[in-house]
Amino acid sequence: MKKTLLLLPAALLAACSDGDTPPMVNLGIDSTYNIYRMRKLDLRPALTGREYRWTLLEPDGTEQLLSTSREYIFLSAEEGTYRLRFEIIDPESPYEFDFTINVLHEEVEYSPYISRVYEYRPAPGQYVNEMPRYEEGDTYEAMLQKAEESVSGTNDTMITLGGYGGYVTFGFDHTVINQPGEKDFRIWGNCFYELTQPDRKGGSAEPGIVMVSYDANCNGIPDDPWYELAGSEYTSPATRRGYSITYHRPEAGHAPVPDDDKSLVDARYIRWTDNLGAEGYIQRNYFHSQDYYPRWLRDDQLTFTGSLLAPNAEDIAGDGSYHILHSYAWGYVDNHPNEYADLNSFDISWAVDSEGNHVNLPGADFVKVYTGVNQQCGWLGETSTEICRAQDLHISTGSVTPPEPEVTE
Repeated sequence: MKKTLLLLPAALLAACSDGDTPPMVNLGIDSTYNIYRMRKLDLRPALTGREYRWTLLEPDGTEQLLSTSREYIFLSAEEGTYRLRFEIIDPESPYEFDFTINVLHEEVEYSPYISRVYEYRPAPGQYVNEMPRYEEGDTYEAMLQKAEESVSGTNDTMITLGGYGGYVTFGFDHTVINQPGEKDFRIWGNCFYELTQPDRKGGSAEPGIVMVSYDANCNGIPDDPWYELAGSEYTSPATRRGYSITYHRPEAGHAPVPDDDKSLVDARYIRWTDNLGAEGYIQRNYFHSQDYYPRWLRDDQLTFTGSLLAPNAEDIAGDGSYHILHSYAWGYVDNHPNEYADLNSFDISWAVDSEGNHVNLPGADFVKVYTGVNQQCGWLGETSTEICRAQDLHISTGSVTPPEPEVTE
C-alpha cells in the first residue's frame, strides 16, 4: 500500500515539539526519528541557503517533492518507514542529507471521541445555565469542566450554544487527519424532522457553523488561524460575512414585558444590537424560568462575530404559534437528525479562509461550533445549536458501536 503523507503549506509552518521525538541536532537534522502516527514532527535545519527542497524517496526509486520551504512539518496517517531527503540549493554551500522517519502505532490507543473542551462561551438562550447546569458560585473554569464532562467520550449529555454566535471549542487526543475524498469527523446534535411534512426536511433544525484550526505553532492551545468549513449556504447571497452581534445583560430590577397574546413571559428580556444597525431581544418563555444570560460570565455585554445564515423558520400557523425550522442541505451541526450520519459529517477539505479561498490543511487539532442563525420563533424561543458528541471518522470505535444519543426538545 502506498503511504499517504500530509503536506503542510509553507504559510502554516511553525516550530513543533512532541515528547515522543528526539531533540534536534544543533547543526542539522537527526538521521532517524521515531514518532507516532497522527503526530507532528517539526524539521528545522540550522543551516541556511538560497533555496530548499524536501523530498520523499519512494521504495520504487521515485521521488515526491514535499516542500520548498526551509522548515517542514511531517505528519503521517499511516505507520511505516519513510525516507526523506533535505537539500540546500546554494552555489557556495550546497547541502544534501538523507534521513529516516519511523511512524509507529501509538502505545495507548487514540479515542475517536472528544477528549477536551478548550472554550465554552454560549450566547444567551433558554437552555443556558441548564445545559450544563450552573450552580451558585460556578466559575468559567467550572462550567468549562462541566461542558467537557458532558460531551467528551460517549457521555452524550447535551450542551447548548445559545443564540447566534455562542460557541464551543473542542479537540481530540490526536490530530484529525484530512483524508482526501473522505469525510473526517461527525458531530451529533438534537435535530428532528417534523412528521407532517417529512419530504421538506424541516422540524427543529438549528444550524451551527463549523470552523477548524491546525496547531501550526504546536503549543496545544487554539490560538492559530481559524477556517470555516464552507457548507451548502456559504455562497448563498443570503449569507452574511463579518456579522457581529452584542447581547446586553438585563439591568437589575428589569420588569418583564409580556407579549400581547401572553405566550411569552418577557418579550423584551435580553436586548441585542448588531453591526447592521438592527436590534431585537432574546425572549423569555414559560418553559424556562432560569436566567438566560450566562451567570458565570461577568461581562455585561457579550459580542460574537462570524458568518450569519439566513433565517430557516417558517411560521406555518401564521400567528407565531407553530414554526418549522427547515434543514439546510449539508455542512452544519444540529441541522439534520443524528441518524443521517453523512449529513452530520464534515470534510476538512471544505476549509476556506476569511476571503473565501480554499485552504489545504493536513488536519485539524481544534474544532469550533457556533450557532449560525439569529432568529426568534415565538414561544419556541431563540434558535440555538446544541451538541452532545463528536467523532474522528478515521479512528475505529472498536467492535461495539455506541448507541445514538437520544433527542431532547
